[in-house]
Amino acid sequence: MAIRNIRIDGDPILRKVSREVDQVTDRINILLDDMAETMYDANGVGLAAPQVGILKRVIVVDPQDGQTGLVKLVNPEIIEKDGEQIGVEGCLSIPDFNATVKRAEHVKVKYLDEEGKEQIWDAHGFPAVILSHEIDHLDGILFKDKYIEEIKFEDQEEIND
Repeated sequence: MAIRNIRIDGDPILRKVSREVDQVTDRINILLDDMAETMYDANGVGLAAPQVGILKRVIVVDPQDGQTGLVKLVNPEIIEKDGEQIGVEGCLSIPDFNATVKRAEHVKVKYLDEEGKEQIWDAHGFPAVILSHEIDHLDGILFKDKYIEEIKFEDQEEIND
């Protein structure tokens, strides 16, 4: 495993649409492992492949809620969403910027796991926010495109994807 460089806002790759993965291969699993290590090293809760310079529909998520743990998702797709919640978000690709964003309270995400098997994640609350945020990255959308109000933190730990 290796820690990869996280692309920062202004890098054109962050604004491109990622390509679907045809097959979950050893290379994709290495990418997933590297992304997880990179996310944890940066104290994040989610990371999308474009953030490490790869235009593939791949994300890693760990809500750190004591229940879920690390989830690696290939070709994630929101197939259902409802409700709404407004919360503070940050992004590893947009350091030192936090803002409130309106997201669905519940999302159902279809994806392939590390073995290429189709899975469904029925997520509510914070995991739904992370999934929505990371899937936006796969479509070239940053949370700053959707924010309601910037939040200034002083001596407070930030939540970053």
